[in-house]
Amino acid sequence: MSLKHFRLAVLGLAAAAIGVGAVAQKKYDPGADDKEIKVGHLNPYSGPASAYGAIGKAIGAYFDKINAEGGINGRKVKFISLDDGYNPAKTVEQARKLVEEDEVLLVFQPLGTPSNSAIHKYLNSKKVPQLFVATGATKWGDPKNFPYTMGWQPNYQSEAKIYAAHILETKPGAKIGVLYQNDDYGKDYLKGFEDGLGEKAKTMIVSKVTYEVTDPTVDSQMLTLKASGADTFFNVTTPKFAAQAIKKAGEIGWKPAHYLNSVSNAVGSVMTPAGLEYGVGIITAGYIKDPTDPQFQKGKEYDDWVAWMKKYHPSGELKDNFNVYGYTVAQTLVQVLKQSGDNLTRDNVMKQAASLDMTLPMLLPGVNIKTGPDDFFPIEREQLMKFNGKSWELFGKVYGR
Repeated sequence: MSLKHFRLAVLGLAAAAIGVGAVAQKKYDPGADDKEIKVGHLNPYSGPASAYGAIGKAIGAYFDKINAEGGINGRKVKFISLDDGYNPAKTVEQARKLVEEDEVLLVFQPLGTPSNSAIHKYLNSKKVPQLFVATGATKWGDPKNFPYTMGWQPNYQSEAKIYAAHILETKPGAKIGVLYQNDDYGKDYLKGFEDGLGEKAKTMIVSKVTYEVTDPTVDSQMLTLKASGADTFFNVTTPKFAAQAIKKAGEIGWKPAHYLNSVSNAVGSVMTPAGLEYGVGIITAGYIKDPTDPQFQKGKEYDDWVAWMKKYHPSGELKDNFNVYGYTVAQTLVQVLKQSGDNLTRDNVMKQAASLDMTLPMLLPGVNIKTGPDDFFPIEREQLMKFNGKSWELFGKVYGR
């Protein structure tokens, strides 16, 4: 063989080796291949928390946009979204279907504290990511014991401490009534609130009333709270019951200083059905831009969101911040999958989820997404807002770290 042919042969072998190496670098677990990434999702499209169905629809519409633009690293997202009715038993059934029948790569944004609690151990035992869960319970940030589960939104205890701090600052002699859902979600908020008040919790909280998700209304609970003499109200409810509580307070003429948990501060699906006039003065915390706030109804970020809504989600309400939430959490997953490259294993997905440092267009100014191997709380900053009868107005500082 001549020297020239020898060199060509060596180059050919090197090129072949590089080609084999490139193919070998692609790693897949069930739910991913060269063309597709299967993303599972659980949402209460029916039942007592069905207002949250707007989030699932928005996420699906965002993946429609991603797919129309060529997908993620050339792969289309197959979004499989199932209804669990906010029923933990149904959540277990649907999660098993996603993992064992549909063989999804991950379960994304399953909604609700009771629902996620029911599948927490199962998904971790299967080593399937339970990623960016739609609940702020504190237990979703425990990488040591549950390395396949990660939260997304600010945790409930931290948020409740913000309200407690504001009350101590502005109304230290407050008589507080609390309404909360009788499950892990409600109790998590209550714990943070009591911790925030400290020793004063024993004297300041004059009434604690619970409701069950199966209750038709919270009317009787609201009458009990008014009768307690409370002049301050911490409203820990999901959207249906939040709207009922706000409306009932207005109807019975009870006008306490009113604090509403962030999971139910949507203008479209809570404040409007409650009666906008009854919501004036309510305080909540936020971390995403409210689409009804005039200060955010301008600029590229808002224009891009509206353009996406009109093209991919025309049935969604422009005044419903659940559509901002769905858009933003979907962008977070897209970033994780982009970072995962051709290593679409479940372990690598979690590794990438635990190495984020970013801002997103519809997060509030000063709010970011940051994670680490020991930090599974992506969003840890919030700002207080007050309802003016039409939209939420931000005030004060950005809390968190």
